Amino acid sequence: MTDTKFPPEKNLPAGYVPPKVWKWESESGGAFASINRPIAGPTHEKVLPIGKHPLQLYSLGTPNGVKVTIMLEELLAAGHKDAEYDAWLITIGKGDQFGSGFVEVNPNSKIPAMMDRAPKGGGEPVRVFESASILVYLAEKFGAFLPSDLRLRTETFNWLFWQMGSAPFLGGGFGHFYSYAPMKIEYAINRYAMEVKRQMDVLDRHLADHEFMAGSEYTIADMAVWPWYGRLAAKDAYDDAGDFLSVDEYRNVQRWRKQIGERPAVKRGSMVNRTSGDPSTQLHERHDASDFETKTQDKIGKA
Repeated sequence: MTDTKFPPEKNLPAGYVPPKVWKWESESGGAFASINRPIAGPTHEKVLPIGKHPLQLYSLGTPNGVKVTIMLEELLAAGHKDAEYDAWLITIGKGDQFGSGFVEVNPNSKIPAMMDRAPKGGGEPVRVFESASILVYLAEKFGAFLPSDLRLRTETFNWLFWQMGSAPFLGGGFGHFYSYAPMKIEYAINRYAMEVKRQMDVLDRHLADHEFMAGSEYTIADMAVWPWYGRLAAKDAYDDAGDFLSVDEYRNVQRWRKQIGERPAVKRGSMVNRTSGDPSTQLHERHDASDFETKTQDKIGKA
């Protein structure tokens, strides 16, 4: 029987018909094909390193990773000395996230993941995974960047979880099909471009009347949203996507992303575990505050 709703000749590739039951038979193509797989669990034995600080972060300088390093640097800037941390590089392109030690910290094999080896109240170390969970954990541990007022706290959570639900459409949706997929698919790009522009409009309308995401107070909601949408607004995401999506028209987002980006802690946090771009902005691992001055990639190997 001919499929009149989805005629095979119009599918991509032409003639493709989904099987009754999907099976993983080959790599799907695209930038991350070599590490994608339909099962969980470790692929190899690898013990995670442990540094001198109670907080051990295992991450990469992607937007989700940057959320946490910004938070940690903001805590230190605010005088919370116990927020000192070691940030270890997890290279997802090499499959580090599938090492046995990493999977013990995050069974979902995604960065960032953190171990607190000196949790409040003592006892065994605490593992924390998912970037929003880490932000909330740190905010509650140090009593910072999460308002105690009911309305402000709820508004902070509103936007924190908005970001967690919305960004996959930006990254895994638009970013994948615009920059990483092995072919340009008009339908997919148009579908996700429309959604990302809608999200940018949501932010722009909100920031027209609010200095920060939760209102007048800088919170973990800003730290969560900025690495994704601030980066896009700065035309620093997915090749020329900023021009493609006309991000300059979102003037309130532009005001906000510049204001956040000028914070010294945000600048430092954006450098940690970064492996691309200007070598002077790449600090592959961070174990001490002095590393920003002495161990960026432009200085490695120099006297």
